[in-house]
Amino acid sequence: MNCTSTRLPYRQTGAFSKIAMDYIDQADALRPFFALPPTLQGLQKAIENRKQFATNRDELVKELKKQYENVSTTEKVKANIELLSSADTFTITTAHQNNIFTGPLYFIYKIVHAIKLADSLKTSLPDYNFVPIFYIGSEDADLDELNHIHLGGEKLVWQTKQSGAVGRMKADKDLVKLIGLMEGQLAVLPYGKEIIAMLKDYYKEGASIQQATFQFVNNLFAEYGLVIILPDNPELKRQMIPLFRDELLHQHSATIIGKSAAQLETAGYKVQASGRDINLFYLEDGIRNRIEFKNGQYQVVDTKLVFTIDEILQELESHPERFSPNVILRGLYEETILPNIVFIGGGGETAYWLQLKDLFAHYAIPFPVLVLRNSFLVVEKKWQELIGKLNLTIEDFFLPEQELLNKLVLRDSRNDVKLNGSLDEVEKLYESFKKQAAAIDSTLEKHVDSLKSKTVYRLQELEKKMLRAEKRKFSDQQRQIQTIKSHLFPGNGLQERVDNIAYYYARWGATFLKTLYDNSLGLEQEFAILSEQ
Repeated sequence: MNCTSTRLPYRQTGAFSKIAMDYIDQADALRPFFALPPTLQGLQKAIENRKQFATNRDELVKELKKQYENVSTTEKVKANIELLSSADTFTITTAHQNNIFTGPLYFIYKIVHAIKLADSLKTSLPDYNFVPIFYIGSEDADLDELNHIHLGGEKLVWQTKQSGAVGRMKADKDLVKLIGLMEGQLAVLPYGKEIIAMLKDYYKEGASIQQATFQFVNNLFAEYGLVIILPDNPELKRQMIPLFRDELLHQHSATIIGKSAAQLETAGYKVQASGRDINLFYLEDGIRNRIEFKNGQYQVVDTKLVFTIDEILQELESHPERFSPNVILRGLYEETILPNIVFIGGGGETAYWLQLKDLFAHYAIPFPVLVLRNSFLVVEKKWQELIGKLNLTIEDFFLPEQELLNKLVLRDSRNDVKLNGSLDEVEKLYESFKKQAAAIDSTLEKHVDSLKSKTVYRLQELEKKMLRAEKRKFSDQQRQIQTIKSHLFPGNGLQERVDNIAYYYARWGATFLKTLYDNSLGLEQEFAILSEQ
């Protein structure tokens, strides 16, 4: 894919939350909520902190090798897995649930960011090795969030009656049918058959969603050395038995997270994730349900499963894989099993990680450096040509549709639809009225001010009506703006939050991923526009 890249400050896009923007700016109000800044110096300190924490590297490498046993991958991936045995190797991690077919584009963008940052750090800090990790959140049970993709403006939904952790669900006839629908749209594109073949190969009937995701992502990124980890693993979870036991018996996390959430709200930010008294689920095929402590017993919500204290502790010892951390404890699990120094996430993920610092401190687990993931807008030639015909820029299209149309009308209209000069004259006129009235009776000043406010308001309404009337003459341009906006900003949101990788791969093949890699930043934080050449 040949393209040019331009960059915008994130604030200029108007598409990101206050907490994300303030984190990029390292605002003073947020400093109590993160351990180290996303700078090279911050990462060096994170490395020193990691050296003091006993990561079970041998167990990690052993389990990764098991996960890759029946997966065809590259020598670079195998070498990176071996490197994890070394005390001088650290991970750069990103994570996501296993949306079918990877879901929205930012799933891909965060992986590319992890790869690029790991590569760039090897240059900046040559005494260490850095391995990019993709942690599949396969235990997530929110099927409604994970069961669909958008392609060609259409929402394709996997209708299944399966329940529990989505990663443990099996691909079925209905999921395979979706690939057939995708094929109808994509097969005509240069690399359409290639991407469809991949999907058919991995999302076969009977394959688990987590394994299909594992193999699909490996196919896309193995040449870059990406190591994928499936945390739904009894041996890796065994390392969490002391922490999970503490959670079941004492529920420290609820108190700690509650305090952090209150502090964040006091600082003026919205709390992203709410903890519970027990932040663990009970996980078996078909269920991933909350654990509650009531009347001296542990109950698995919406099931008949009940445990005494001794029974649940024995269950934890015998079957740690049956205990699944929620969003509050998941980061502790991730940072326990990996020698990690950086977590790359979106605005929402960064927001909930900012609630976790004190919880990490309580359990003496190093808190990673948080890096906001890279974002892209991909603009094909056809959209650039339409934008050019309107004499607008791609950057203009970050404006709301009506604001953009107003800009065009005010620029191109043959009639003056603004009353700016006239309104200034009205202001001056009423000021002279006020002086004249005040000379007679000072109490009349407020009456004149009231008259002025009413007059100015009515004139402003007239101005709006003039603009609306003039805009009707620009109906063709409005339709073009709507068409462009709907493709570049579907649902008035960012492209990356809706579109799926399948179309872009079908259009440009693996060179699309290379383009993303080449234009990804490491620790710098800017929004990238990729314009096809």
